[in-house]
This record gives sequence, C-alpha cells and structure tokens, in this order.
Amino acid sequence: MDLERSRIVVAGASGLIGSALVRSLTADGHEVVRLVRRTPRGADEVRWDPENGRVDAAGLAGCDAVVNLAGAGVGDCRWTDAYKTRIRSSRVHGTTALAEAVARMERPPRVFVNGSAIGYYGETGDRAVDESAPAGEGFLPALCVEWEAAAAPAQEAGVRTVFTRTGLVVSSGGGAWGRLFPLFKAGLGGRLGDGSQYWSFVALHDEVAAIRHLLDHEDLSGPFNLTAPQPLTNREITVAMGRVLHRPTPFPVPAPVLRAALGEMAGDVLGSARVLPGRLQESGFRFAFPEIDGAIRAAL
Repeated sequence: MDLERSRIVVAGASGLIGSALVRSLTADGHEVVRLVRRTPRGADEVRWDPENGRVDAAGLAGCDAVVNLAGAGVGDCRWTDAYKTRIRSSRVHGTTALAEAVARMERPPRVFVNGSAIGYYGETGDRAVDESAPAGEGFLPALCVEWEAAAAPAQEAGVRTVFTRTGLVVSSGGGAWGRLFPLFKAGLGGRLGDGSQYWSFVALHDEVAAIRHLLDHEDLSGPFNLTAPQPLTNREITVAMGRVLHRPTPFPVPAPVLRAALGEMAGDVLGSARVLPGRLQESGFRFAFPEIDGAIRAAL
C-alpha cells in the first residue's frame, strides 16, 4: 500500500508481534484500530468475539488493511484436549469471522494479512523446505492448514490475502524465547534433547518489517515464511546464546524429561523445522538481523 496514512485493523494487537507491529505503524503516522474482546475504550478499538465468530463489522469501515495475529498461545499451556480445542477455535473461528466480515464490506480493504506458522511443515529433519513444500502431519500442521483455509471468504471476494508463516521469534518480551532468556542469563541454559533439531528463528524487528513489506507490496499474496535465511540447530543456538550473553550453558534437558514435563507439546520443542524464507527474499526483502548473534543482541 503506497499510502501516506493508512487505516489498519489489527487483531491480536496485545500479543508479542501485534504490539510491536502497532508501535511501528503508529510511529509512522498510520491509524491503527485494535480488535478487542472487552468493551471498547476509545475510537481506536472495535469489539469482536473471535471464538464465537462475531465482529463489529461497522468498525472495519474505511480500513485499508486487516492484519490478523490473534490466537491462544501454543506454548502457554500443556496440550490437553481442551487447550488444543482453544488453540484451534481462537485461530480458525477468529479468521473465519474476520474473513467473512471483510468479504461483506461495501469497500473491502486492499489486503488481508493472516497469521500462520512454520508449524505448517511439521517435522522436516535436515531437509530444508520453502513455501512450495506440502503440509506435514500432526496437530500443528493440521491446525495451520485449517487456519489458512479459514481466510477463503476474503480471497473469494477478491481481497489480496497473505499468510505469514512465522518461525520462532527472538524476543525477550514473550514467546518461546522470552522463556529462554532468563534461564540463559542465569547460567542455567542448555540444549534441549540432543540439540540436533533445527530451529527456524526470526528477530522481532525483522518479523515486523516483513509484515509491513507484505502490506506495502500490492503484487504479493499467498504464503510467506517469516524466518531468517539460515536456520540453526538447537545446539548451535544454545552456543550462540552463551556466547552473546557471556554465560555457561551446562544444563541440557534430556528428551524424556521434556516429554514428561510438556506432554504432546514436547514433540514441537524436539521436532526439527528447517524452513527457508524463499518467497520473502525473492520479493526483495532484506533482513536486518539474518544471523543469530545479531538477533539475540537486538532482543536484549
């Protein structure tokens, strides 16, 4: 969108990525409207109920873009059947509600950016994958497929639709890395399992910059992997954390301990996802922090 001042609706504006995106957009003079579950407190908030599929459609009027980053945290709780249902409903039902609201608009937005995740690819081992790879098997791949499919009403209405398949965001403010930083700073960090699994990371700065890049370029649609160009193994990342933070990393966590502590979610922690940002780089995007040391320093 080549617009000096756009009206951009953001769902999930209080989350790690959403809050950083809102700060970036407002700093550049864009009007940001936040979707909230409670009673709105100002003109910059609009009520919605994602799990029950309700959106105050009037509040979307005049928007140039809708960015949907909402969803219950995948790593916030043990994956009980009830919590897996919440993870799914918060994403699929919310996306469906937004996409249908967008499709009904008299003047729809120019672009609908819908969150997704590299969980789409499942276990890839040492095999590097880009956006041309098929979905994997298991809970997260099935979730991502359904999550992206829920945006169909917007696509069918002719709205340019983008899926951001985000990797592990390097930030001390939340997400998986938000839990790692205190441990490593205390000298209690270490590899998880045997450390051979690939972690496809992305600096929070680059995550936000990539979303804005996708908002701005009218010719870009479909899935984009938001990951740094060189995925590393958990062992390599552990060494980098120790190097940058000047701390020892003596405490590996054996796989059986992780499985006992995390249940089914341990498979995601121990699984390997070697994901490359093929389409993003082809579109001309340049990473500010392509290497892990810089991404870690940027998060401090």
